[in-house]
Amino acid sequence: MLLDYCCRCCGFTLIKRHGPFTLKTTPSDTWVVLQNLLLCMVCFYSLYYIVVSLCIGLLRVHEINSLLAPFDYTTQPSWQNPKYLVCVISTEVTYILGGLVFAWIVEEWVWDYAITVTLLHIAMTVAVMSDFPSAEHWWMALGSGLVMMIFGGQLLAYKLFRSNFVYPAELQNF
Repeated sequence: MLLDYCCRCCGFTLIKRHGPFTLKTTPSDTWVVLQNLLLCMVCFYSLYYIVVSLCIGLLRVHEINSLLAPFDYTTQPSWQNPKYLVCVISTEVTYILGGLVFAWIVEEWVWDYAITVTLLHIAMTVAVMSDFPSAEHWWMALGSGLVMMIFGGQLLAYKLFRSNFVYPAELQNF
């Protein structure tokens, strides 16, 4: 928020907001959505690699390929396996922190961007691993992370941007 306000004071727009929802879209609205999506993707993977690096260091795991860690679903699930712990912990922490970052970037549209980033992450996993993920533990970690991202991000967005939300009672007198 501070960076956003500093940029506004200087006349530079770092993050463009959606504004009110309309059924008519213009090319500039599409570019705003794509710009925010790109920013969310960069933040998501930046967070992922930061958290993976911290987990590798804290758990002292040396046999993991940190570049493929966000896409690796082939690790055998076991709570005694430090490689599996790195993957699970980094996924969950990234999704929690990602929801908070997404709330800052896109305000009340967190759920939409969270689902889109997750679908793009699945597509990138298929492309990187050259196979569709069939491991149940990977899907459960991804699903629970997505739920936490949506609820955590939406809760933060509601607290921060409460004045921008439309309440059903206000629509009755509209």
